Amino acid sequence: MCRALAVSPSGFYAARGRPPSARTIENERLVAVIRKAHQASRGTYGSPRVLAELRGQGCRVGKNRIARLMRENGISARLQRRWRRTTDSKHSLPVAPNLLDRRFQVDAPNTVWSTDITYIWTLEGWLYLAVVEDLFSRRIVGWSMAAHMRIDLVIGAFNMAIGNRLPTANLLIHSDRGSQYAGFLYQKRMQECGITCSMSRRANCLDNAVVESFFGTLKRELVHRRTWVSRDEARAAIHEYIEVFYNRQRRHSTLGQVSPAEFERNSNKQAAGAA
Repeated sequence: MCRALAVSPSGFYAARGRPPSARTIENERLVAVIRKAHQASRGTYGSPRVLAELRGQGCRVGKNRIARLMRENGISARLQRRWRRTTDSKHSLPVAPNLLDRRFQVDAPNTVWSTDITYIWTLEGWLYLAVVEDLFSRRIVGWSMAAHMRIDLVIGAFNMAIGNRLPTANLLIHSDRGSQYAGFLYQKRMQECGITCSMSRRANCLDNAVVESFFGTLKRELVHRRTWVSRDEARAAIHEYIEVFYNRQRRHSTLGQVSPAEFERNSNKQAAGAA
């Protein structure tokens, strides 16, 4: 082996008997901390969020070092699958103009919400999920799940959001052109609450990119990691993921690597200080 590597036997035995360097010891300690942060994220964090988590704990370390140690030790986030359409926009119902127009950066909570539907496969059949997301903090403020995509699915998510946030006037809600959102009952419910409707352009998922991004994250970090036996099993796991992990713990790159709940708390503190 020494001849093949062009190393002298004496040099090999000297290196083998030499104690590990301080850098090696520090790397081993750092890998253990990285693994703990990665496991706490339910195996979902890549190097940028692991770095934010470690720096949040007071650890002074560079991003390239974190990325290298994660790569060398096989620690990585899951890849995202391709997006697929769920709602049906081929209908004769009236549609609203695209008032949002991809202006996803919002200055205050409860001024612009975005909503959409996705689906989750279980051995019992499809489970459909409708969510409402506040674009200010990227917090999921309302959601509803059912074995169908009828209009009461989206109304259920809408009602939960209204009950949780109690928004004042001048709220805009953006959706795609799906028949559930263009339907009479949904539009009537929004009018009752004095809310303005905005809809994406035809066949343009990027007009609702923020919610699509959330669905991609949900499926990558939770849904696609196991086989769901029943709708109730999937429903319980999704509820826990949204309310406990995503809203309150998961670091969000758009928010400066803090969770939606922490971002709202920090914003409230800043507003109180300014007052």
